[in-house]
Parts: sequence; structure tokens; C-alpha cells
Amino acid sequence: MHQNIGFQLARVPRLWRAIIDRRLAPEGLTQTRWVTLYHLWRLGDDQPQCDLARAIGVEAPSLVRTLDQLAEQGLIERRPCDQDRRTKRIVLTEAATPLLERIDAVVSQARKEMLAGLSEADVDQLGELLSRIEANGLAIQSREEA
Repeated sequence: MHQNIGFQLARVPRLWRAIIDRRLAPEGLTQTRWVTLYHLWRLGDDQPQCDLARAIGVEAPSLVRTLDQLAEQGLIERRPCDQDRRTKRIVLTEAATPLLERIDAVVSQARKEMLAGLSEADVDQLGELLSRIEANGLAIQSREEA
């Protein structure tokens, strides 16, 4: 059983995102776009581009194309940072609000369905266990990079 945990940990997020992707496809959103918008919304407006990339788990240059597309759609704006002119801050536009509300509704419904049959205590315990696994992984990564 323990041998399958790594595969399960990889499969579940892919499955979760695939369900959300399918439900958001009619909105014309790719996974990259909805994930970017959703993270920016959850993190709070006016995020440095590099912080947004880190939160999403991509390299900053990889995020540039997606941000270009979202800016072309009028969903975000890039603004210069007062402290560092090389840094761009990302801001959601008012036009993004209805789309974000739709994304949030789809994500919330998918979460409800994916967690069906689990009690609140189960979900809390799962979160704690995943946090410990993540901390262990980060510790290993830190040791191996040093």
C-alpha cells in the first residue's frame, strides 16, 4: 500500500485539475490561465510577478506568456513597482471579477464533490498529513541542494 502513495499524490491533483479544466472550458480558460487568475485573486491584488510565479509553482519567465494573454483579455494589468523598476506588479481588473466568481464557484463545487464522504475532521487530518509530507519533501530538497 505504501508503495502507491507517491502515485496517488501525483494522480489526485491531476484528476482534480482535469475536472475543473473541463468545467471551465466553456469560459475559454486554459488551466494555466484559470490557475494564474485564481492564485492572484487568493493571494491578493498587486502581487510581484515573481511571487505569483512562486505561488503557482512555475518559473517567472514561464508565466510571462500567460500574463500577456490575460492582459490582452483585459483581465489583469502590469504596473511598475515603486521600490524596484525591474519588477512588475500584477493587478486584477474589474473585468476579471465575474470570471473569478465563476472560477471560484467551479472550484468550490469540485472540492465539495472530490471530498464527498469525508468528514470535516477527515479533511483537517488530510491537510495536516499533506503538510507534514510537504515539509519532509522541502527538507529533503533543501539538504540535497546544499
